[in-house]
Amino acid sequence: MKLTVKLLDIANRGVLLHSTDARTMRIRDGDRVQIADEATGKSAQAHVDTTGSLIEPGAIGVYRPLNAALAVDEGTSVEVRGAERPASLSHIKKKMDGGRLAKDETLDIVRDIVSDTLSPGEITAYVTASYINGLDMDEVEYLTRAMVDTGERLHFTRHPVVDKHSIGGVPGNKITLLIAPIIAASGLPIPKTSSRAITGAGGTADLMEVLAPVSFSALEVQQMTEKVGGVIVWGGATNIAPADDKIITYEYPLRIDARGQMIASVMAKKFAVGADIVVIDIPVGRNTKIATAQEGRKLAREFIELGERLGMRVECALSYGESLVGHTIGPNLEVREALAVLEGATEPNSLILKSLSIAGIALEMAGKAAYGQGAEVAGNLLRNGKALEKMRQIIEIQGGDPTVKAEDIVPGDYQFVVRAPQDGYVIELNNSALVTLARLAGSPYDHGAGLDIHAKKGTRVRKGDPIFTIYAEREWRLERAIEVGRVLMPVVVEGMVLERIPPERWV
Repeated sequence: MKLTVKLLDIANRGVLLHSTDARTMRIRDGDRVQIADEATGKSAQAHVDTTGSLIEPGAIGVYRPLNAALAVDEGTSVEVRGAERPASLSHIKKKMDGGRLAKDETLDIVRDIVSDTLSPGEITAYVTASYINGLDMDEVEYLTRAMVDTGERLHFTRHPVVDKHSIGGVPGNKITLLIAPIIAASGLPIPKTSSRAITGAGGTADLMEVLAPVSFSALEVQQMTEKVGGVIVWGGATNIAPADDKIITYEYPLRIDARGQMIASVMAKKFAVGADIVVIDIPVGRNTKIATAQEGRKLAREFIELGERLGMRVECALSYGESLVGHTIGPNLEVREALAVLEGATEPNSLILKSLSIAGIALEMAGKAAYGQGAEVAGNLLRNGKALEKMRQIIEIQGGDPTVKAEDIVPGDYQFVVRAPQDGYVIELNNSALVTLARLAGSPYDHGAGLDIHAKKGTRVRKGDPIFTIYAEREWRLERAIEVGRVLMPVVVEGMVLERIPPERWV
């Protein structure tokens, strides 16, 4: 059937048909069509949405992502015909039924995710099936290799190439902003590709975006790393393991991070950037992704085994996850805190000690420090200003202002101080509740939104002392965070009385 193109500037995937044309072609919502531009010879397959009013009969609405492949102009006449369902849908159904995916089946699914052949609902089905039924280690390896094979790869002449990753689950985990410049300052290349927040209030890419652009091609990432020794960029813009960020898009609304997909996601990015040495931070504790040390050790063994299969040396660090890292949550607040440490601040200890420990492991693995001396070597690079100088180089080469100082970065204008309801000790700061408040305040999209924690677990406070401050860039978001906070009650301050029923409120 000949139809006339109407370009739709919508970041959806697929095409829009008038319901009359769809009935004529015997096509329903969710079916697929093949679109061919006979003049150029280009064609693409897409899933179908239908409408009775948004376009006229005889027209086909082509969404922006699809037109990246078709490259047709408004008003172009194209041939449209029904298309078969991709084989990957049968594989997804197999996983939904609890089956085990083979290597070629996994590659089919990943290829169709990358090419936008699968609809959002179909990708969501794959994500949830993997979350509910899990992936065994063979499936994780297949997924990792498929993610790498469907994207670009970096190839460095200088080795070893170092990378690190934190699996998340702890608010304020801004350690990459210290670790990357420390590693680069030691002379080791670290092409750090990072994700945006999935379940948290700020991924590393969200934080770095406060200081400089983070969207670069794979070639640019390689060239920048070769020039200054390191970068901190958003992996979603690089076409390095592109399926990963597409999968994250569908995990995000569900606030899930399927274990097998998470392992494959981490290791695919490391494998694709050519990493030889990888350090994985696994925070452990209540209200984190990994509740116990036993579970953390199991996950570490899985990372190490997958690394061996891929030819990478992997070590993991189980870190304390029951308290936030540093005192801040949210992009501007976290970046200000990290920059202050690079500039010479000696607090907060939790941020400094964790960063030096993780960086130290990488330095030891690379032979830059003797076993057990890595944290000391990392600390010297931090204290002597070499890490700060390297961070300035990274900021500059990514297009940011290398002269920026911690004091230049400010939080949102709207704020609310949560105070201690009585004398006593802070015995509970619920991580997940704090992240919820930061997100409600606007983080990570509003860079100035977030929380500044004044009294962490174990701190002695008097009635009326500030415990934490909520910042927001928009007043209505602050009001919403306060409203929900009254229900969540993320802070518990107690003296000798252990419990009050009903519990008193903190605002």
